[in-house]
Amino acid sequence: MGTGQKGQLMSVLDSVRSGLAPIHREGYPFILIGAGVSALLLWLFAPLGWICVLITVWICYFFRDPERVTPVREGLVVSPADGRVCLVGPAVPPAELGLGDMPLPRVCIFMNVFDVHVNRAPLAGRITRIAYRPGKFLSADLDKASEDNERSGMVLDTAIGAVGVVQIAGLVARRIVSFVREGDLLAPGERFGLIRFGSRVDVYLPLGTRPAVAEGQRAIAGETVLADRAALGIEPTFRVD
Repeated sequence: MGTGQKGQLMSVLDSVRSGLAPIHREGYPFILIGAGVSALLLWLFAPLGWICVLITVWICYFFRDPERVTPVREGLVVSPADGRVCLVGPAVPPAELGLGDMPLPRVCIFMNVFDVHVNRAPLAGRITRIAYRPGKFLSADLDKASEDNERSGMVLDTAIGAVGVVQIAGLVARRIVSFVREGDLLAPGERFGLIRFGSRVDVYLPLGTRPAVAEGQRAIAGETVLADRAALGIEPTFRVD
């Protein structure tokens, strides 16, 4: 192979690598189990083994953790999750968050099993509370899922006030994974957890905040602006992670 051909091959490989999202470390045990079971079944009964191979490939896809470019400016609130905005409107936050019993502006993002499930901080702030509550596993796009389903919530002390972020398990999801602890300081778009396999994230905003998204809209974690409390005309900077 000549120098020119090698250069072209390396260029193609670099393009392929740049198009593949990294896999989050939480996915490695599932991928290893899937690979082991696939190898065993391919040896015992190939058709079933190939089905397992496809499932293992999907697991790799599920745990992808792509880089995001987060707009950073005081007052900007970005989406904590990839998915579809399923609910927008006032709602009373879960009691365990300690945010009071008055309805607050809320935006809910539903993640199906094909969305990225790594969750990111909606804005900069210090975690003042983390509260876990066991519950049911209803379909996460239902309004009552915010009350009945298993969930893990955190409260961020931010420049615009207290913001609540609640991870809610869904019909398929069976595990909420947190990467943070009370007292941690989060940057906008920083990873704080994930939910396995299909779920929802609710964001409770301070009174007076007007959501900038609509039901049915697609959101991208760390990039889509959910609300903007700052004065108009101030350009954001960006954080790459």
